[in-house]
Parts: sequence; C-alpha cells; structure tokens
Amino acid sequence: MDTSTEITDTPPPSPQPSAEQKRAARGATRPGDRIFLGLSRGSGIFLLVIMAAIAVFLTYRASLAISKDHGNFLTTFEWNATSIPPVFGIAVLAFGTVISSIIAMVLAVPIAVAIALFLTHYAPRKLSGPIAYVIDLLAAVPSIVYGLWGALILVPHMNGLYGWLDSYFGWTGIFSWDGGAPRSMLTVGILLAIMILPIITNVSREVFRQVPQMHEEAALALGATRWEVIRMAVIPFGRSGVISASMLGLGRALGETMAVATVLSPDFLIHGSLLNPGGGTFAQNIASKFGEATEQGRDALIASGLVLFVITLLVNGAARMIIARRKEYSGANA
Repeated sequence: MDTSTEITDTPPPSPQPSAEQKRAARGATRPGDRIFLGLSRGSGIFLLVIMAAIAVFLTYRASLAISKDHGNFLTTFEWNATSIPPVFGIAVLAFGTVISSIIAMVLAVPIAVAIALFLTHYAPRKLSGPIAYVIDLLAAVPSIVYGLWGALILVPHMNGLYGWLDSYFGWTGIFSWDGGAPRSMLTVGILLAIMILPIITNVSREVFRQVPQMHEEAALALGATRWEVIRMAVIPFGRSGVISASMLGLGRALGETMAVATVLSPDFLIHGSLLNPGGGTFAQNIASKFGEATEQGRDALIASGLVLFVITLLVNGAARMIIARRKEYSGANA
C-alpha cells in the first residue's frame, strides 16, 4: 500500500479584497476626497470651456473683419483697417513676431541653461543663494520697466554693436546697417532675451536640482569628471524640463507688448537686415492701434490676435510632442 502523498504546485488562494478596498478602487470614498476630485475635474473642464470661448470669440470677430478686407489677410504689406475700403494684412506682423522670438530664444536659452548649471553644480551655496534670489526678482519686473530701460539705456548703446556687425558681417545682408537709429528687430530680440532669461533660468534650475543623487554618484564612481557628470546624467534628466522652460519663455516673447512698442520703430515693410529700423509684431501692433481704432479696426486687430493665438497653440503643441518623445529622461520615469 502506497502511503506517499501527492505534492501539488497549486498556489494558495490570494486574499479577497475587502468591501472598503473595492470602493476605494472604484473611486474616492471620503467626503473630502470626493470634493477634491470634483473641484479638480471641474477646474480642468472650466479651463477647456474658457479656451473654447476665447477661440469662438476670436474666430467670430475675425471672420467679420476678414470678410470686409480688400487685401489678402495673409500676404498684404499694409494695415489700413479704418480706411474705406479697409485693406490690411499680417505678413509683416507674423515675420516680425517670429524673427524677434527666434533671436530671443537663441540668445536666452544657452545662457539660462549655463546659469542654471552654475547655480546647481558649481557655485558654492553662499553664492548661489543670492544670485538665485536676484534672478527671481528679475522675473517679477513689469514689462513697461524693461521697455523704458530698453528705450533709455539699451537703444543708445547699441551703435557700437551695430557698427561692429556691419563691419564684419555686413556682407551677409542680414547684418548690414545704414546708420539709422538702432530700433530694429535685433534690439527687440535682445530685449526679449533679457526679459525671458529669468523665467528659463528659474525653471531649469529647479529641474536640475531634481536629478537623483545616485545618478551623479554613479557617474563619479566610474571616474567621470564634473562636466561629464553634467553631460551624461544631469542634462539628459532635465532635457524635458529645459524644453518646458524654453516654451514658457517663448510664450512671453511671442506675446510681449509694451516693451516691444517702446523700443521698436514700426513700419509695414519686411527688411532684409535685422539692424535697420522697422517691422512690427502682433502684440505691438494691437497695443499701438487699439485705442484709436474703429469697430472695423478693432475686429481687424482681433483677427491678428487670433493668428497669434493659433501660433501659441502650435508652439505649445510642438513642445508637448518633443517632451513626449523624451519620456525616458523625465523625472517621473527616473
């Protein structure tokens, strides 16, 4: 008689979740949780409703203006929205907005990232604290103050830079200068770069501070220098954050009004040189013409605002796509 017992590999039954755990898995159970969930969800929906209302308002008023426009809204180099018949277009405004923002980003982003890396990985604590505090204060300076500083200080001192660029790079045509007042797109771009520099620096600094210490210690243990640690561990980890910071700065550069209106000498021509005065941006044109515009003129300005609204949405959408492709470097996946 075989008294051996058969050994089975059947795992023990898993414990069944309690009724409270089932309710928690389905959603919030406590009153505070339900209130917070409702407020969060309502806030998100309310934001979408506001965005949709803005889009509908801009589209409606823009359609009224464009239907009466006797020029091509996208290619006309003229803005006479109050004339009879009205003739206006956004070619110069779109060109000036994009060019000034590109100049600002090219100048501001590398400097901001360098400052953020210096404050987080090179500067001693006694030095990094005061510098970070000053940068935080610069981010809170009103736009009109930057505009007044640009008109009274920056513009009069740009002649030397313009002369140097004309002497060495004037042959390109982009940096040729005819000796006029330096109220050009390059000056606007430099001023915008100064304005967005604190924003990009502050966000990048906070992102670099979130790099896991183990990543840096592992690189140092492998014999990496400080720069190699930054290049292999810090920058890849914070790349998505730097992109987000840059998009915040670009949003301010695209929509900046008073500072640009104070510094720029506007006209409705696209100049081949960045040093010659002239040009314009969407926000500057709206600010300078809205007060004296008729109803038709205001509708035309709203139409240009709709284009700026679309450009901003496209820029932010492109930034989200770039960040989504870099998920492996985000802090959530570290």
